[in-house]
Amino acid sequence: MSQSVRFACSTGSLLLFLLVSALNAAEQPNILIVFTDDQGYADLACYGNETNKTPRLDQLATEGTRFTSFYSQTVCGPSRSALLTGRQPLRSKGWGMPASEITFAELIRGSGYQTACIGKWDVSNRKAILDRMPNAQGFDYYFGTLGANDGGNVRFHENNEPAGATDDMGSLTTLYTDKAIEYLKDKRDPDKPFVLYLAHTMMHTIIDASDRFRGKSAGGLYGDVVEEFDYETGRLLDVIDDLGLRQDTLVIYTSDNGPWNQRKYTDRKKGHPEGSIFWGQAGPLRNGKGSCYEGGYRLPCIVRWPGKVPAGRVSDAIFATIDFMPTFAHLAGFEVPNDRRIDGIDQTDLLLGKRETGREHFYYNNAGVRQGDWKYLKADAFFHGYAVEDDRKKVEELYNLKSDLGEQTNLAAEHPEKVAELKALMRQIEGNDPPETSPIQIK
Repeated sequence: MSQSVRFACSTGSLLLFLLVSALNAAEQPNILIVFTDDQGYADLACYGNETNKTPRLDQLATEGTRFTSFYSQTVCGPSRSALLTGRQPLRSKGWGMPASEITFAELIRGSGYQTACIGKWDVSNRKAILDRMPNAQGFDYYFGTLGANDGGNVRFHENNEPAGATDDMGSLTTLYTDKAIEYLKDKRDPDKPFVLYLAHTMMHTIIDASDRFRGKSAGGLYGDVVEEFDYETGRLLDVIDDLGLRQDTLVIYTSDNGPWNQRKYTDRKKGHPEGSIFWGQAGPLRNGKGSCYEGGYRLPCIVRWPGKVPAGRVSDAIFATIDFMPTFAHLAGFEVPNDRRIDGIDQTDLLLGKRETGREHFYYNNAGVRQGDWKYLKADAFFHGYAVEDDRKKVEELYNLKSDLGEQTNLAAEHPEKVAELKALMRQIEGNDPPETSPIQIK
C-alpha cells in the first residue's frame, strides 16, 4: 500500500471516528437530579395525597414515567453516598464516605460533561474536609451546606470557600433554586452537556416556608413546604424550557428517604416554628425515615426525557438510586469502576420503555432484602431509634409486598424455604467478594 493510500485510509478512519464521536455526543443528555430531603412517598398528589397541591410535579409525572417501587436509603448521608457511587452504604460509608470512593461526577467529566452540585452534601461528616468535598469528588461547581439544618442554621460553602450562613430555613428552597438557575444561565458552557445535582434541604427538620407560602396550604406548615418545593421545581423546569434544553435533558426527581412521621421524633423535637406539625406522609407504607419497613426506603421517583422516556407511564419495576451510576455510564459513555463492587445496574432500557422489568432484588442496609414480591427482614434488623416500633417482636419477618404492601402479615413461619433463600441472598450481598461475583441481576 502506498504512503498516500495509507494516509487517506488513516485520515478516513480519523474522520469516521470523529463523526461517530460527534453522533454519540449528540445523544448524550443533560442530567438534572432534583433530590429532596425527607419527603414521604405520599406527599405529592400524583402519589395519592389529597391535601397537598403539587401541580408541577404532577405535570412532570404526566410528561414522563412515575415509579412506584423506587428505593433510596433510610437516612440522609447513606442515601447520598449510595446515589453518588452506585454502592450500598455498607461499602460507600454514608456520612463518612472516604475520598477513595469514585462518584459518577468524577467519571462523567471524561465524557465531556460539566458538573455542578447545589445544596446539601452530607458525605464529608458535615465538615470541610477538602478531599471529601464536592470539588474533589467530581463537581466543577458547588454551592450549599456540607450538613443538615437540625439546629435551625446552615453554613454555606461556594466551592471550597465559606460563603456565609443563615437561620432563615424558609429561604433555602428558593435560594438553592436561584443558584441552580444562575448556574444554567450564567456559569455553564452551553456547548457542553451538564449534570446538575440539586439536593434540597427541605423537608428536613427544621422545616419552614417563605412568607409567600407559609400558612397558605391546607396541610399546615409541612404542606406549605411541600407546595413551595413544587412551585420552585416548576420554576426551574421553566428555565430548562426557556433555554431550549427540554428535549435534551433527563430530569430525575426523587427523595433521599422516607418522612419523619414517628411520634417518638415529633414529640421530643424542638425548634420548629410555633404550631407546626412535622409529619410527612408514607401513604400505604409502614413507618418512615430510619425504618427498614417500606416507608423508610421507598420513595417517589419521576423521570422525564421527552421523546425518550415514555410519557404518562406508571412503572412498578424495582429501581434505585444505586442504579444511577451505571445508567449514566450507558447514556453518557463512560465505564463504571472495575476495581470495586458496584451494586447498581444499568436501567437505561427500563427508562426508555424497552423493558418493563427492573432490579431482581434490593438490599436494606443491615436489615434484609427484597427479591421480586418477597421481602425478608432479619430478627435484629437495624432501625434508627426514633423509628423503633416498641411492640415489634425481634423475629424474622417475611412479607409479600404484592398482596401486603403495608407489611402487616408476617409469613416467615409459613415459608421457611423462602426465608432461607433470602437470607442467603442477603449474606451474599453483604460479602466482600470480588467485583465480578456481585449478585446483580436483571429480572
